[in-house]
Amino acid sequence: MTELQQIAVAAREAQRTLALCSDAEKSDALIRVADALIARRGEILAANAEDVAAAESSGTNAAMLDRLRLDERRIADIAEGARQVAALPDPVGDVIEEFDRPNGLHISKVRVPLGVIGMIYEARPNVTVDSAVLALRSGNAILLRGSSSAERSNRAICAVMRDALAAGAVPADAVQGVFGGGHERVTELMGMRGFVDVLIPRGGDRLISSVVENSKIPVIETGVGNCHVYIDKSADAEMAARIAVNAKAQRPAVCNAAETILFHREFPGIARVCEALAGAGVTLHATGELASILTAAGFAGAVVEADEVDFETEYKSLDIAAATVGSTDEAIAHIRRYSTGHTECIVTEDESEAEKFIASIDAAVVDHNASTRFTDGFEFGFGAEIGISTQKLHARGPLGLRELCSFKFVVRGNGQIRG
Repeated sequence: MTELQQIAVAAREAQRTLALCSDAEKSDALIRVADALIARRGEILAANAEDVAAAESSGTNAAMLDRLRLDERRIADIAEGARQVAALPDPVGDVIEEFDRPNGLHISKVRVPLGVIGMIYEARPNVTVDSAVLALRSGNAILLRGSSSAERSNRAICAVMRDALAAGAVPADAVQGVFGGGHERVTELMGMRGFVDVLIPRGGDRLISSVVENSKIPVIETGVGNCHVYIDKSADAEMAARIAVNAKAQRPAVCNAAETILFHREFPGIARVCEALAGAGVTLHATGELASILTAAGFAGAVVEADEVDFETEYKSLDIAAATVGSTDEAIAHIRRYSTGHTECIVTEDESEAEKFIASIDAAVVDHNASTRFTDGFEFGFGAEIGISTQKLHARGPLGLRELCSFKFVVRGNGQIRG
């Protein structure tokens, strides 16, 4: 066996033990992980500082540095997420539905773990913890393959988690870091059918496309976020400004940040919203009509001329594509053309326009009068998420505990045979 196959076999054996652990034992394991992250945060931050320094020296852009960087507050938030997952109901064993057949058989559909999950992701060390605790709570073992730019951070975090698990009933081998080996190691992981049950890629379009196109293992596809905010003519201007700034500028490097803003051309607060965006440091990539409206209003913020590529771009920076439309239907048509199916938002006081938008937009999450930044497992009450699925099978939106389960049918009888 190769080294990676040996790791996967150890994870499979650990998952079989984990499947027999009680709710309390799994919850206790996650609390110990959370406590250990806080207690040993110094070594995690030291490792992360080395990763950040190396990334800075190689010219990594500010958005990616933000994703990579940890600090005391972020570690505290990560640990709190683990505690929240520990407090959530155990999904394993839930009876989804049950029924009796005329022949006396009682059939139940029961939630069960997926098995061994392979996680391939880019430079976000928090994903290492979020993925591990969600996998463990739902009875799964996990192989964690982060990017080389975060390897020191991920090694430190994995060591802390495994040490914490070693003191309890959940086997440490249920969490496995996959390090070194470059792209060849990732290629090997994608080919490990029979060793790994499902792969989940999380990162940019290139990473996700590579896994989807080359994996021999079933993939739960998490998608990039070309998210839109449409501001209807009836929108409250102050609400629209708050939502636009939060959706774009609160943390621009993440997948649920807005990348395009559309204004109904009769909305009277266009300049007000654009001024709020400019005040947050956002550059507008605007169409000619919108640029003319802003010029007439005396707008002094940063504006560049938009082209087709701007509306296709996931900026992950303080840039946003911007245009005017003549109706909700026109906004819907624009979003259908450019959306990646992640999160789309309408800001309006007109309930009929909101309902039309919600019914017409095909996305994992559709918001009415709320920031796109709420598309998040923590904000949805899932404790954390392993990613945001933009596909339709087998799960969609934030992937929490129930989404990391499959199901089996349990048939109970008293000697029935089929004639």
